[in-house]
Amino acid sequence: MLRTHTCGELRPFHAGQTVTLCGWVDKYRDHAGIVFIDLRDRYGKTQIKFDLADSSEIQQQARHLRHEDVVQVSGKVVQRPEGLANPKLSTGEVELLVNEFSLLNKSKTPPFEPEGQSIPNEEIRLEHRYIDLRRPALQQNLILRHKLTMAVRQYFDRLGFLEIETPMLGKSTPEGARDYLVPSRVHEGHFYALPQSPQLYKQLLMVGGLDRYFQIARCFRDEDLRADRQPEFTQIDVEMAFVERDDILNAIDGLVAEMTNQLRNEKIELPLKRYTYQECMEKYGSDKPDLRFGLPIVDIGEIAAECDFGVFKQTVAAGNRVRGINAKGAAEKYSRKMLDVDMKGLVAEYGAKGVAYFKVAGGKLESSIAKFFTEDQQRAIVQKFEGQDGDLLLFVADTFKVTSAALSAIRNKLGRELELYDPRSMQTFWVIDFPMFTWNAEENKWDAEHHPFCAIHPEDAEYLQTDPGRVRANSYDLVCNGYEAASGSVRVHDSKTQARIFELLNIKAEEAEARFGFFLDALRYGAPPHAGVALGLDRWVMLFTGGENIRDVIAFPKTQKAADAMSGAPSVVDFKQLRDLRIKIDIPAK
Repeated sequence: MLRTHTCGELRPFHAGQTVTLCGWVDKYRDHAGIVFIDLRDRYGKTQIKFDLADSSEIQQQARHLRHEDVVQVSGKVVQRPEGLANPKLSTGEVELLVNEFSLLNKSKTPPFEPEGQSIPNEEIRLEHRYIDLRRPALQQNLILRHKLTMAVRQYFDRLGFLEIETPMLGKSTPEGARDYLVPSRVHEGHFYALPQSPQLYKQLLMVGGLDRYFQIARCFRDEDLRADRQPEFTQIDVEMAFVERDDILNAIDGLVAEMTNQLRNEKIELPLKRYTYQECMEKYGSDKPDLRFGLPIVDIGEIAAECDFGVFKQTVAAGNRVRGINAKGAAEKYSRKMLDVDMKGLVAEYGAKGVAYFKVAGGKLESSIAKFFTEDQQRAIVQKFEGQDGDLLLFVADTFKVTSAALSAIRNKLGRELELYDPRSMQTFWVIDFPMFTWNAEENKWDAEHHPFCAIHPEDAEYLQTDPGRVRANSYDLVCNGYEAASGSVRVHDSKTQARIFELLNIKAEEAEARFGFFLDALRYGAPPHAGVALGLDRWVMLFTGGENIRDVIAFPKTQKAADAMSGAPSVVDFKQLRDLRIKIDIPAK
């Protein structure tokens, strides 16, 4: 080993010992002929001291050290003089008097300092990710990721699960996001697909009798990106045979409790709360609401139908909804411009035409439209919202879908801007009883809300033939802080039900056999009842760090445009490689 100790290890009881440290020059200070350097590695920092009164070559070389040089130093550990200890460092009571020194690698001037006063923009950090990874905050994120992964493995091992790898090169069965395709050199004109998830394989493991499976699985989706989404990501993938929905939910409840205990040393109450999809949409406008704060949505349809405000009255007459939110005590925090311009612009993204608003004062409503409401109607609205003087009531009038999406966006904006929650707190719960199908008006057909292999809710079997819109899926999502943290379902395990679902989704028998034939065949050979779930590992790490950008918990992430700013991927390839794969590029390479 090139070192005897790490840079975060030395304490007063090491005083008098001769040790060797290796690391990066973090800070350099020359104080009247004595050079102090903070030496850094991932374990911490230690102050090392060069006395330039000593004319030896070693001491003189210290003058030429700069940020990010990699050095090896040996010397005696001494306690710092009284009053000079640094309480901000775990090693702050000691320093190393250097008597041996080796420059292991001289660094160019870095584009930014890992522990500089300001963090550069993400584009620069991703281009030089190897320097960015030296930042303690980023290292702590990756250490937490490791601990979470180990906690997952230990938890499932205790419960008798087997970790089994599934193929990376599989058959393209497109549903949902686009597949990443891999051309085959051996099978001319044919392609593999990288897995969007191990969905079919893990179900086949259940058919194969391996009744408790999990995997830390790499997955790939060619879809538009955002702060909490990457083209390649990691799932905690789980499947169980001979179980019902609650067996899966209880197992994952235990996993969430285990992760929270291991990573935050906190106990959570089990079982996790469960809400139906309809409850969440009605009360919060989203199937993944952030429940760290309140601001529930309230419907005033009955009052709106009787008022003289045309927008509200006509909306209810058309069979649509008038719904609103009470921003407690926020009446003076939002100007007319913020409400008329900013809020209107926000809801326009979700199809709403605008936002109506009132301020509560003296038990009544103040607004340019308040005159269209009688005193009784105003009091009724205030009562419905439990309004108090100084509250701000915000309304959207439109279809249930539009009012839900618009008010959910308003709710999240208010929660953030009014600082209604602790950013590091976590509120986790289940959402159950999703619709099985959604009607696609453009294509005049039903679409699967989750995927075509979800079992239907046991109480809704009769509607599969007569009224598919009423059928609920036996599926479930785990939600944390407004993010979908896990998703799963009880699976269809008989070919007859699966065929009916394919029929409703307008997937012909021939097409189903072509896309899923190997899987459908497996269902005909004694498939057991089974269920599963997948948790987004990257997203869970992000949540435990209290962050909002998934790229900060992945060692080498892609940019918003699915590019690797550091390596230059994706890139053009050699003509010979394309020739071997029988691929011709029609679009000129840029």
